[in-house]
Amino acid sequence: MRLANLRPESPAQWGKFNAPRMLAHLTDWMRMATGEITPAPRRGILRLGPVKRLAIYYLPFPRGVPTAPELLSRAPDEWSAECSVLRTYLEEFETRHGAIGFPEHPAFGHLSSEAWGVLGYRHTDHHFRQFGI
Repeated sequence: MRLANLRPESPAQWGKFNAPRMLAHLTDWMRMATGEITPAPRRGILRLGPVKRLAIYYLPFPRGVPTAPELLSRAPDEWSAECSVLRTYLEEFETRHGAIGFPEHPAFGHLSSEAWGVLGYRHTDHHFRQFGI
């Protein structure tokens, strides 16, 4: 797993996150996907079907796009604990696909399980690439 190649001191290639903050953000994103965190919904063009599909499946993830404040507010836990929790969420995210369902996404609105899976992968990949892993 790529996560094993990340260290607390790994430098970001762009953006404001350090490695511990990025892990906390990814963990909280997964908590949002399970319904444990409920960010305030946002209106916008991303809720429109064709735009939503382009953003989730085809367009590159832009750097520096604002995210829900609820996904940035928690201080990271101790490194190994944060890694362990994220690893668990990533593994559970795979099995959740099609089994339990997902809540509304704050920016995209209703998403299929497939769209949640693609978005989860692409979001995680985006931040792992941010740190060169």
